[in-house]
Amino acid sequence: MPSNQASASALRAQFRSGVASGHTSGLAPNLVQGNLVVLPAEYAQDFLIFCQRNPKPCPVLGVSAAGETQFPQLGEGIDIRHDLAKYRVWKHGEVVEEPTDIAHVWRDDLVSFVIGCSFSFESALIDAQIPLRHVAQGRNVAMFKTSIQTIPSGPFQGPMVVSMRPLRAADAIRAIQITSRFPAVHGAPVHIGDPSLIGIEDLSRPDYGDAVEVMGDELPVFWACGVTPQAVVQAARIPFSITHAPGAMLITDLSNQTLASF
Repeated sequence: MPSNQASASALRAQFRSGVASGHTSGLAPNLVQGNLVVLPAEYAQDFLIFCQRNPKPCPVLGVSAAGETQFPQLGEGIDIRHDLAKYRVWKHGEVVEEPTDIAHVWRDDLVSFVIGCSFSFESALIDAQIPLRHVAQGRNVAMFKTSIQTIPSGPFQGPMVVSMRPLRAADAIRAIQITSRFPAVHGAPVHIGDPSLIGIEDLSRPDYGDAVEVMGDELPVFWACGVTPQAVVQAARIPFSITHAPGAMLITDLSNQTLASF
């Protein structure tokens, strides 16, 4: 078994057995991680169009047929019902449960979407010796709702969510160069600097994830975030849906380098 596949399979086995839980930032640094959205089939087409219209926050890595639980293109033996550290079950826009397994709520009409995650480009930043404070501190990345509006499709609409990493100016320039090579996991930042210009009032109070300090010689750098589709699904208040819990991603067998565009 290739080392990447062995590492991914071992981590998924830990989640499946309940041995491990929590966020996956900094975990499996060489492997592609993905956000999860699971919807009834009647909403799947509108959601797929939403993702196609908003590729920065919603880069699709895989879509299942209704009722399918496997993603062989993303990893051998993946079962979407068991292999994430934590899920959220939603009814009419409200979280009703945060289980570590969703077999008990699975239905044959459910369609699963795996969406690219910025955790995947973090390893490239770390390899370039660009420090990431949330990784060093063992925290989840800070994520914020913005005033940047997505392009709607059917019931799905709302503001873009971004992840923020504080960087010195020289590191920010290098980070733009590096992450632009990874459009399948959000690509280059959408904003740098003054957070109020994109509707963020207080960096110490993220909407999702954990706050990290921005030092006096640093700039806040904002990337489109895969929590965006979770936010629009919540806002649509559809009767039933499932997502990953923030920061608890699907770890695939794919190497991050396979997503580099050049």
